Amino acid sequence: MASSFPRRIAAGLAALGFAATGFAYAGELKLATTTSTENSGLLKALLPKFERQSGVSVKVIAVGSGKAMKMGEMGDVDVLLVHARKMEDEFVAAGYGVNRRDVMYNDFIVVGPANDPAKIKGEKDVISGFRKLATSGSKFVSRGDNSGTDVMEKDYWKQAGVEPKGQPWYVSAGLGMGEVLTMAAQLPGYTLSDRATYGAYRAKTGLAIVLQGDPKMFNPYGVIAVNPAKHPGTNYADATKFIEWLTSPEGQREIAAYKVEGEQLFFPNYRGK
Repeated sequence: MASSFPRRIAAGLAALGFAATGFAYAGELKLATTTSTENSGLLKALLPKFERQSGVSVKVIAVGSGKAMKMGEMGDVDVLLVHARKMEDEFVAAGYGVNRRDVMYNDFIVVGPANDPAKIKGEKDVISGFRKLATSGSKFVSRGDNSGTDVMEKDYWKQAGVEPKGQPWYVSAGLGMGEVLTMAAQLPGYTLSDRATYGAYRAKTGLAIVLQGDPKMFNPYGVIAVNPAKHPGTNYADATKFIEWLTSPEGQREIAAYKVEGEQLFFPNYRGK
């Protein structure tokens, strides 16, 4: 009898949601987010702090921004953390999302082989750089997944007057940012990346930044709660807690404090309701 008592306690604690540390989670929040927030390591730095303070366990579903918003439309998740402003505004306007707030930003960069066969290193105009990529015939790896990065890349090609689909040098991967950076290194080839994921993968890929600094490459992130009026079964209360924490002075400080090899990868951007 005595030997089974501790096991009963352990089973009871597990049923109540106690983690190995003895902390109990009051509920679960489903977060659909772009792969860049996970691949960069940002969420691993932020979420444990939110979970400890709120008592809410966060389940992360890392996909492209477009897919994240589709999940929101279906009511499969409670809150979104994404970077595709036009699609975000459309999501809210259609009644699927509420309480959208700016959270942070970084920028897009073009990365490629260190020897830069397309000769675009130092270029400051992203549209001109994309034209050079097309005429060079160098391999280019696209996310191809309707993510925020993918949408931005397609817009750059359109502005450049280039239709890359079907070209022998253009590879549509249908993968997350970390996997695409790895593929670009293996080919070798170029790709458009958010700066944060590149920072986390730089050492393992050996890819170099060849184009950066164009204002067109600004990359803002937003957080949005799924509208409970559309999907009453979603966890709106905890989604609101998450939004409030992420845009609080503490949450904004934590975003700014996250660095990889001493480099700040995200910059807080909340300016009030």
